[in-house]
Amino acid sequence: MTLGEAERDFFQTANPLGFILFANNCETPDQIRALTAALRSSVGRADALVLIDQEGGRVARLKPPHWRAAPAAAAFGTLFERDREGALEAARLNARLIAADLDDIGIDVDCAPVLDVPVPGAHDVIGDRAFSASPETVAALGEAFCHGLLEGGIMPVLKHIPGHGRAMTDSHHELPVVNAPLEELRLRDFHPFKALGAQPFAMAAHVVYEAIDAKAPATVSRAVTDGVIRGELGFEGVLLSDDLSMEALEGSLPERAEAMLAGGCDVALHCSGKLDEMEAVAAACGAMSEAALARLARGLGMRRMPQPVDRAIVERRIDTLFGGGRKGGA
Repeated sequence: MTLGEAERDFFQTANPLGFILFANNCETPDQIRALTAALRSSVGRADALVLIDQEGGRVARLKPPHWRAAPAAAAFGTLFERDREGALEAARLNARLIAADLDDIGIDVDCAPVLDVPVPGAHDVIGDRAFSASPETVAALGEAFCHGLLEGGIMPVLKHIPGHGRAMTDSHHELPVVNAPLEELRLRDFHPFKALGAQPFAMAAHVVYEAIDAKAPATVSRAVTDGVIRGELGFEGVLLSDDLSMEALEGSLPERAEAMLAGGCDVALHCSGKLDEMEAVAAACGAMSEAALARLARGLGMRRMPQPVDRAIVERRIDTLFGGGRKGGA
Protein backbone atom coordinates (compact mmCIF):
# COMPACT_ATOMS: atom_id res chain seq x y z
CA MET A 1 0.00 0.00 0.00
CA THR A 2 1.39 3.37 -1.02
CA LEU A 3 0.15 6.94 -0.75
CA GLY A 4 -1.87 7.98 -3.79
CA GLU A 5 -1.53 11.33 -5.52
CA ALA A 6 -5.08 12.44 -4.62
CA GLU A 7 -4.49 11.56 -0.97
CA ARG A 8 -1.16 13.36 -0.97
CA ASP A 9 -2.74 16.50 -2.39
CA PHE A 10 -5.56 16.36 0.16
CA PHE A 11 -3.21 15.91 3.13
CA GLN A 12 -1.05 18.79 1.92
CA THR A 13 -4.10 21.06 1.90
CA ALA A 14 -5.86 19.78 5.03
CA ASN A 15 -2.72 19.46 7.17
CA PRO A 16 -4.14 16.94 9.68
CA LEU A 17 -2.52 16.48 13.09
CA GLY A 18 -1.61 12.95 12.10
CA PHE A 19 -2.58 9.63 10.58
CA ILE A 20 -3.75 6.22 11.78
CA LEU A 21 -2.83 2.93 10.13
CA PHE A 22 -4.85 -0.27 9.96
CA ALA A 23 -4.05 -3.82 8.89
CA ASN A 24 -4.86 -3.08 5.24
CA ASN A 25 -2.16 -0.38 5.29
CA CYS A 26 0.49 -2.74 6.67
CA GLU A 27 2.31 -5.20 4.44
CA THR A 28 6.04 -5.29 5.22
CA PRO A 29 8.42 -3.22 7.37
CA ASP A 30 9.97 -1.53 4.34
CA GLN A 31 6.55 -0.71 2.89
CA ILE A 32 5.39 0.91 6.15
CA ARG A 33 8.63 2.88 6.53
CA ALA A 34 8.05 4.30 3.05
CA LEU A 35 4.38 4.99 3.83
CA THR A 36 5.00 6.80 7.12
CA ALA A 37 7.73 8.88 5.46
CA ALA A 38 5.37 9.75 2.59
CA LEU A 39 2.58 10.72 4.99
CA ARG A 40 4.84 13.08 6.92
CA SER A 41 6.24 14.49 3.69
CA SER A 42 2.72 15.22 2.44
CA VAL A 43 2.13 17.66 5.32
CA GLY A 44 5.71 18.91 5.46
CA ARG A 45 6.04 18.03 9.15
CA ALA A 46 8.53 15.48 10.39
CA ASP A 47 6.66 15.49 13.72
CA ALA A 48 3.25 14.56 12.25
CA LEU A 49 1.84 11.78 14.42
CA VAL A 50 1.33 8.29 13.06
CA LEU A 51 -0.95 6.10 15.18
CA ILE A 52 -1.82 2.42 15.22
CA ASP A 53 -3.81 0.00 17.39
CA GLN A 54 -1.22 -2.52 18.57
CA GLU A 55 -2.60 -3.81 21.86
CA GLY A 56 -1.59 -7.44 21.48
CA GLY A 57 -3.90 -10.44 21.23
CA ARG A 58 -6.78 -9.99 18.79
CA VAL A 59 -6.25 -6.24 18.33
CA ALA A 60 -2.97 -6.04 16.46
CA ARG A 61 -2.59 -4.41 13.06
CA LEU A 62 0.96 -5.75 12.72
CA LYS A 63 1.06 -9.54 12.62
CA PRO A 64 3.49 -12.41 12.02
CA PRO A 65 5.56 -13.25 10.11
CA HIS A 66 6.99 -9.73 10.03
CA TRP A 67 6.08 -8.78 13.61
CA ARG A 68 5.90 -10.45 16.98
CA ALA A 69 2.54 -11.76 18.25
CA ALA A 70 2.15 -10.08 21.64
CA PRO A 71 -0.13 -11.57 24.31
CA ALA A 72 -3.59 -10.22 25.01
CA ALA A 73 -3.80 -7.97 28.05
CA ALA A 74 -5.74 -10.57 30.05
CA ALA A 75 -2.67 -12.84 30.09
CA PHE A 76 -0.87 -10.29 32.25
CA GLY A 77 -3.84 -10.07 34.59
CA THR A 78 -3.77 -13.83 35.06
CA LEU A 79 -0.06 -13.71 35.83
CA PHE A 80 -0.66 -10.81 38.23
CA GLU A 81 -2.87 -13.03 40.38
CA ARG A 82 0.07 -15.27 41.26
CA ASP A 83 3.07 -12.99 40.73
CA ARG A 84 2.40 -9.26 40.98
CA GLU A 85 5.97 -8.05 40.37
CA GLY A 86 6.55 -10.55 37.59
CA ALA A 87 3.37 -9.44 35.82
CA LEU A 88 4.34 -5.78 36.06
CA GLU A 89 7.77 -6.53 34.61
CA ALA A 90 6.28 -8.67 31.85
CA ALA A 91 3.75 -5.96 30.91
CA ARG A 92 6.48 -3.33 30.74
CA LEU A 93 8.82 -5.54 28.70
CA ASN A 94 6.01 -6.59 26.36
CA ALA A 95 5.22 -2.94 25.67
CA ARG A 96 8.91 -2.24 25.20
CA LEU A 97 9.02 -4.83 22.41
CA ILE A 98 5.87 -3.40 20.83
CA ALA A 99 7.52 0.03 20.97
CA ALA A 100 10.62 -1.32 19.24
CA ASP A 101 8.47 -2.72 16.43
CA LEU A 102 6.63 0.58 15.99
CA ASP A 103 9.65 2.85 16.25
CA ASP A 104 11.41 0.77 13.59
CA ILE A 105 8.75 1.59 11.00
CA GLY A 106 8.04 5.23 11.78
CA ILE A 107 4.99 4.91 14.06
CA ASP A 108 5.10 7.02 17.23
CA VAL A 109 1.69 6.58 18.93
CA ASP A 110 0.11 3.30 20.05
CA CYS A 111 -3.63 3.30 20.83
CA ALA A 112 -3.11 1.19 23.94
CA PRO A 113 -3.41 0.21 26.75
CA VAL A 114 -7.07 -0.62 27.31
CA LEU A 115 -7.94 0.48 30.86
CA ASP A 116 -11.55 -0.66 30.74
CA VAL A 117 -12.72 -2.82 33.66
CA PRO A 118 -15.16 -5.48 32.42
CA VAL A 119 -18.18 -6.62 34.40
CA PRO A 120 -20.00 -9.97 34.15
CA GLY A 121 -22.34 -10.09 31.19
CA ALA A 122 -20.70 -7.22 29.31
CA HIS A 123 -20.23 -7.45 25.55
CA ASP A 124 -17.00 -9.21 24.59
CA VAL A 125 -15.86 -6.26 22.44
CA ILE A 126 -13.52 -5.60 25.40
CA GLY A 127 -13.12 -9.11 26.82
CA ASP A 128 -9.49 -10.22 26.94
CA ARG A 129 -8.37 -6.80 25.76
CA ALA A 130 -8.79 -5.80 29.43
CA PHE A 131 -6.05 -6.66 31.89
CA SER A 132 -8.41 -7.72 34.66
CA ALA A 133 -11.77 -7.25 36.33
CA SER A 134 -9.96 -5.58 39.22
CA PRO A 135 -9.59 -1.79 38.86
CA GLU A 136 -6.40 -1.81 40.92
CA THR A 137 -4.84 -4.52 38.77
CA VAL A 138 -5.83 -2.71 35.56
CA ALA A 139 -4.27 0.51 36.83
CA ALA A 140 -1.01 -1.17 37.85
CA LEU A 141 -0.58 -3.15 34.63
CA GLY A 142 -1.70 -0.22 32.49
CA GLU A 143 0.93 1.98 34.10
CA ALA A 144 3.62 -0.65 33.47
CA PHE A 145 2.52 -0.92 29.83
CA CYS A 146 2.69 2.86 29.41
CA HIS A 147 6.17 2.92 30.90
CA GLY A 148 7.32 0.28 28.41
CA LEU A 149 5.97 2.22 25.44
CA LEU A 150 7.47 5.51 26.62
CA GLU A 151 10.85 3.86 27.23
CA GLY A 152 10.76 2.84 23.58
CA GLY A 153 9.88 6.30 22.30
CA ILE A 154 6.20 5.54 21.71
CA MET A 155 3.35 7.56 23.22
CA PRO A 156 0.43 5.59 24.68
CA VAL A 157 -3.28 6.31 24.27
CA LEU A 158 -5.50 5.27 27.20
CA LYS A 159 -8.71 3.53 26.06
CA HIS A 160 -11.65 4.08 26.41
CA ILE A 161 -12.01 6.92 28.90
CA PRO A 162 -13.94 7.06 31.24
CA GLY A 163 -14.62 3.32 30.82
CA HIS A 164 -16.15 0.89 28.31
CA GLY A 165 -16.16 -2.20 30.51
CA ARG A 166 -19.88 -2.11 31.36
CA ALA A 167 -21.08 -1.81 27.77
CA MET A 168 -23.60 -4.51 26.89
CA THR A 169 -23.37 -3.72 23.19
CA ASP A 170 -20.53 -3.09 20.76
CA SER A 171 -20.18 0.62 20.01
CA HIS A 172 -18.93 -0.25 16.53
CA HIS A 173 -22.54 -1.21 15.78
CA GLU A 174 -24.84 0.48 18.33
CA LEU A 175 -24.68 2.97 21.18
CA PRO A 176 -24.08 1.39 24.60
CA VAL A 177 -25.95 2.88 27.56
CA VAL A 178 -24.56 2.39 31.08
CA ASN A 179 -27.01 2.90 33.95
CA ALA A 180 -24.69 2.22 36.89
CA PRO A 181 -24.77 4.76 39.75
CA LEU A 182 -22.08 7.43 39.69
CA GLU A 183 -20.48 6.21 42.90
CA GLU A 184 -20.10 2.73 41.41
CA LEU A 185 -18.52 4.20 38.29
CA ARG A 186 -16.10 6.16 40.46
CA LEU A 187 -15.03 3.12 42.46
CA ARG A 188 -14.56 0.78 39.51
CA ASP A 189 -14.64 2.17 35.99
CA PHE A 190 -12.97 5.51 36.59
CA HIS A 191 -10.21 4.26 38.90
CA PRO A 192 -7.56 3.20 36.31
CA PHE A 193 -8.00 6.40 34.28
CA LYS A 194 -7.64 8.57 37.36
CA ALA A 195 -4.49 6.69 38.34
CA LEU A 196 -2.96 7.34 34.90
CA GLY A 197 -4.24 10.88 34.40
CA ALA A 198 -0.79 12.24 33.56
CA GLN A 199 -0.41 10.19 30.36
CA PRO A 200 -0.15 12.09 27.04
CA PHE A 201 -3.24 10.83 25.18
CA ALA A 202 -6.59 9.18 25.84
CA MET A 203 -9.44 8.03 23.61
CA ALA A 204 -13.01 8.83 24.66
CA ALA A 205 -15.71 6.17 24.65
CA HIS A 206 -18.84 6.20 22.51
CA VAL A 207 -20.86 5.29 25.61
CA VAL A 208 -23.76 7.01 27.38
CA TYR A 209 -23.41 7.19 31.17
CA GLU A 210 -26.93 7.91 32.40
CA ALA A 211 -25.73 9.05 35.82
CA ILE A 212 -23.74 11.87 34.16
CA ASP A 213 -25.45 12.71 30.86
CA ALA A 214 -28.40 10.55 29.84
CA LYS A 215 -28.70 12.18 26.42
CA ALA A 216 -25.21 12.02 24.90
CA PRO A 217 -22.22 9.67 24.69
CA ALA A 218 -18.98 10.72 26.34
CA THR A 219 -17.43 11.75 23.04
CA VAL A 220 -19.91 14.60 22.59
CA SER A 221 -20.79 15.39 26.21
CA ARG A 222 -19.38 18.41 28.00
CA ALA A 223 -20.75 16.99 31.24
CA VAL A 224 -18.54 13.92 30.82
CA THR A 225 -15.52 15.70 29.36
CA ASP A 226 -15.39 18.71 31.68
CA GLY A 227 -17.00 17.22 34.76
CA VAL A 228 -15.42 13.76 34.76
CA ILE A 229 -12.50 13.36 32.35
CA ARG A 230 -10.89 16.76 32.96
CA GLY A 231 -12.48 17.29 36.39
CA GLU A 232 -12.76 14.21 38.58
CA LEU A 233 -10.15 12.14 36.73
CA GLY A 234 -7.74 15.01 36.23
CA PHE A 235 -6.73 13.87 32.76
CA GLU A 236 -4.23 16.42 31.43
CA GLY A 237 -3.46 15.01 28.00
CA VAL A 238 -4.86 15.20 24.48
CA LEU A 239 -8.36 13.74 24.24
CA LEU A 240 -9.09 11.86 21.01
CA SER A 241 -12.54 10.77 19.97
CA ASP A 242 -13.10 7.15 19.10
CA ASP A 243 -13.69 6.59 15.38
CA LEU A 244 -16.26 8.93 13.83
CA SER A 245 -17.45 6.15 11.54
CA MET A 246 -18.74 3.86 14.30
CA GLU A 247 -22.46 3.13 14.15
CA ALA A 248 -23.04 4.18 17.77
CA LEU A 249 -23.24 7.76 16.53
CA GLU A 250 -25.94 9.76 14.80
CA GLY A 251 -25.66 12.42 12.11
CA SER A 252 -23.37 12.88 9.15
CA LEU A 253 -19.63 12.53 9.57
CA PRO A 254 -19.07 16.32 9.54
CA GLU A 255 -21.85 16.74 12.12
CA ARG A 256 -20.24 14.07 14.30
CA ALA A 257 -16.84 15.74 14.06
CA GLU A 258 -18.29 19.12 14.98
CA ALA A 259 -20.19 17.60 17.92
CA MET A 260 -17.08 15.88 19.26
CA LEU A 261 -14.97 19.00 19.14
CA ALA A 262 -17.78 21.04 20.69
CA GLY A 263 -18.17 18.33 23.32
CA GLY A 264 -14.60 18.71 24.51
CA CYS A 265 -12.51 16.31 22.44
CA ASP A 266 -9.27 17.87 21.22
CA VAL A 267 -9.06 15.70 18.10
CA ALA A 268 -11.70 13.99 15.95
CA LEU A 269 -10.51 10.58 14.76
CA HIS A 270 -11.71 9.39 11.34
CA CYS A 271 -10.58 5.92 10.32
CA SER A 272 -12.27 4.73 7.11
CA GLY A 273 -9.56 6.05 4.80
CA LYS A 274 -12.18 7.06 2.21
CA LEU A 275 -11.07 10.26 0.52
CA ASP A 276 -14.52 11.82 0.14
CA GLU A 277 -15.24 11.24 3.83
CA MET A 278 -11.88 12.66 4.86
CA GLU A 279 -12.55 15.79 2.81
CA ALA A 280 -15.96 16.28 4.42
CA VAL A 281 -14.63 15.75 7.95
CA ALA A 282 -11.64 18.04 7.42
CA ALA A 283 -13.93 20.81 6.18
CA ALA A 284 -15.90 20.58 9.43
CA CYS A 285 -12.85 20.75 11.70
CA GLY A 286 -11.13 24.02 12.42
CA ALA A 287 -7.66 24.50 13.84
CA MET A 288 -6.84 22.98 17.21
CA SER A 289 -7.63 25.23 20.16
CA GLU A 290 -4.86 26.88 22.15
CA ALA A 291 -5.68 24.63 25.09
CA ALA A 292 -5.46 21.53 22.90
CA LEU A 293 -2.16 22.70 21.43
CA ALA A 294 -0.80 23.21 24.94
CA ARG A 295 -1.86 19.67 25.90
CA LEU A 296 -0.26 18.36 22.70
CA ALA A 297 3.00 20.16 23.46
CA ARG A 298 3.01 18.67 26.93
CA GLY A 299 2.40 15.19 25.54
CA LEU A 300 5.11 15.48 22.92
CA GLY A 301 7.45 16.56 25.71
CA MET A 302 7.05 13.08 27.23
CA ARG A 303 8.75 11.46 24.24
CA ARG A 304 12.02 9.73 25.01
CA MET A 305 14.89 8.73 22.78
CA PRO A 306 14.68 4.91 22.73
CA GLN A 307 17.74 2.93 23.66
CA PRO A 308 18.65 -0.25 21.77
CA VAL A 309 16.88 -3.34 23.04
CA ASP A 310 17.96 -6.97 22.65
CA ARG A 311 14.71 -8.53 21.53
CA ALA A 312 15.81 -12.13 22.04
CA ILE A 313 16.84 -11.49 25.64
CA VAL A 314 13.63 -9.60 26.41
CA GLU A 315 11.46 -12.27 24.82
CA ARG A 316 13.18 -14.98 26.86
CA ARG A 317 12.67 -12.94 30.02
CA ILE A 318 8.94 -12.55 29.28
CA ASP A 319 8.67 -16.27 28.61
CA THR A 320 10.42 -16.99 31.91
CA LEU A 321 8.06 -14.68 33.79
CA PHE A 322 5.11 -16.56 32.35
CA GLY A 323 6.66 -19.83 33.50
CA GLY A 324 8.02 -20.83 30.14
CA GLY A 325 4.66 -22.00 28.84
CA ARG A 326 3.25 -18.94 27.12
CA LYS A 327 2.52 -19.14 23.42
CA GLY A 328 2.74 -16.00 21.27
CA GLY A 329 -0.54 -14.11 21.20
CA ALA A 330 -2.01 -16.12 24.06
